[in-house]
Amino acid sequence: MNSYYHAKSSAKRWGGKPEDYLLIHRFIDSSKAVIGDVRHRSLYHHTLGCYLAEQIFGVTITVERTHGSVEVPVRLIAEQHIIEDLGWLPSPADYIKDMPIHTWMSGAVKKEYPLSMLNISDSNT
Repeated sequence: MNSYYHAKSSAKRWGGKPEDYLLIHRFIDSSKAVIGDVRHRSLYHHTLGCYLAEQIFGVTITVERTHGSVEVPVRLIAEQHIIEDLGWLPSPADYIKDMPIHTWMSGAVKKEYPLSMLNISDSNT
């Protein structure tokens, strides 16, 4: 589901306007910028993603409704997004439990690059 439609769903559930929720939903889906298929969800569509959203946006957001404002927990907004997409709330462990372990992951394979590739210059010249 598109971030805007998640935001519309949040507004229907807690009040306010979709724009009140859009930044949180865009954060959860921001991994689409680097992974163009459903695997993007492995980056933020889990319990750690909810925690990160809370760290970035705060514990709650204030939403204006017709009879005053309400504080909506950011964690619940993020959880709602993930449950709408996946049907449940996984942990990062659920994504990596079947991931193969490659030698490079342990740091055993060292790669050397010339300084020119790292865009580092000698400041003494």
